[in-house]
Amino acid sequence: MVNIVIFASGNGTNAENIARYFAGSGSVRVAALFTGNPHAGAIERMSRYGVPCRIFTREQWNCPTDVVDELRRLDTRLVVLAGFLSMVRKPIIDAVGGNIVNIHPSLLPRHGGKGMWGMNVHRAVLEAGDGESGITIHYVTDVVDGGSIICQRRCPVLPGDTPETLAERVHQLEYETFPAVIEQLAMDL
Repeated sequence: MVNIVIFASGNGTNAENIARYFAGSGSVRVAALFTGNPHAGAIERMSRYGVPCRIFTREQWNCPTDVVDELRRLDTRLVVLAGFLSMVRKPIIDAVGGNIVNIHPSLLPRHGGKGMWGMNVHRAVLEAGDGESGITIHYVTDVVDGGSIICQRRCPVLPGDTPETLAERVHQLEYETFPAVIEQLAMDL
């Protein structure tokens, strides 16, 4: 059984989608949700699947000894960022041998880096006049959105798109793609 831990900061729709995908799996288990936001919607969503939640303070994320200890206690093989808005410190990356992945709502390297999350990304895509957008699943390094790309999926930017309509199409790509990529990565560990 490969234990994965999800890091999430917000509503948690991707985290829930991953938990649903692996519910009852005999090979991959979502061992926990880690968050720094005690009000994250992800907490309630994950509880529906019996996934325990661990809330860490800002100080614990910045000096992550407690986070690393908990990852080791859970025998974590893969960490999945699903709407996690904090920088992941090097000790966390090292604790799982670099096996940390993130999903970004654009085709990196376009529209990545500091401040590029959520609707900020979709607005940037539209303001740039891009003809397509999509998702990028990539490894996490100490450079924001700088890790090697694992997978990209594309969708068109349509005439009349708003950040919200583009976000809906991008979210569908996330929901369809992310769990299967996580499963393949976990099986390759």
